[in-house]
Amino acid sequence: MFLRSDEEIAEDVRRNVVECLFVAPSQPLRVEVHDGVVTLAGRVRDATLVPVMARLVRSVEGVVDVDCALMGPLTHPGRDPDQPGTAGTRLL
Repeated sequence: MFLRSDEEIAEDVRRNVVECLFVAPSQPLRVEVHDGVVTLAGRVRDATLVPVMARLVRSVEGVVDVDCALMGPLTHPGRDPDQPGTAGTRLL
């Protein structure tokens, strides 16, 4: 028996985790909950925060599991010389 509804859990995750870690996301993040399992989807600017977010979501009361499908920012291979395989690297 679940003590909190899926919508209550989703709202808690949105307000207390997503809004705190991603103050002004470039795109909205999708938070869905079904039987206590939270699904996170979307694209974030700082991919290093994804594991932190997953751990924080797991700590929300009523969360049974987390399915994290968050992705980092789109890269532009021809524009970023620091990215592997881009115009800034030399192939031998």
